[in-house]
Amino acid sequence: MFLALLSYIGIIVGFIFLTLAIAAGLYYLSELVEEHSRFTKRLLEKLIYGIIATHVVLLVFDHLPFWLTLFSIGTQVVYYQNLKQFPFIQLSSGVFISSCVLVLLNHYFWFQHFSRPSIPPPTLRSSPLYEPPSAFPSFSEVSSFFGICVWLVPFSLFVSLSAGDNVLPSTVESTNGFGSGMGDGERAGTATLRKGQGMAKVVIGKVQEGVAEVARVIGWGDDPRSGSGRIV
Repeated sequence: MFLALLSYIGIIVGFIFLTLAIAAGLYYLSELVEEHSRFTKRLLEKLIYGIIATHVVLLVFDHLPFWLTLFSIGTQVVYYQNLKQFPFIQLSSGVFISSCVLVLLNHYFWFQHFSRPSIPPPTLRSSPLYEPPSAFPSFSEVSSFFGICVWLVPFSLFVSLSAGDNVLPSTVESTNGFGSGMGDGERAGTATLRKGQGMAKVVIGKVQEGVAEVARVIGWGDDPRSGSGRIV
């Protein structure tokens, strides 16, 4: 009895640590993207091209559904539109909203395909030339397809893109001659360099703030309004 209870506690603790590890990894990836945005954009472009080519190869050699493959290629084209203003994006833009909808539809359609494999009509099965499939795709094959062809690009965009509301302006000195009639002190503020916070980083920060607020409410954290910082 107590051993079963201990196993449940272990599963919960393991899940918490796994979640924290994933969050830390996403935060670190967002930091890398902020520092190497140009390289990340080129990498995402090549990734989209590679996945489109993978869909074509699977269509030719593994005979995946033509229209469903064409739909998936179309979703990759829509994902590519997010790179035009990389890494900044407006969450209310049509391209971003369409990408979110297409992610769910693409996952749903492929899940329906692999969960209910098509059965040839009786006329085809009765033919002496008909050869039934030797085996249906294994779990590793299906999960690899979903991870690479369905979720890899949306996940990479989620980590890489910076929401337009989270752009941090930083002041740099202008070097293109603009405002040459101004002094050094005035010219220093003429150019701004936009540096965005990745959406994954923003989401993790919001979750962290929410957890801290819950901990403060139930009495596990320090209240900043308490007397510890009060000036007497």
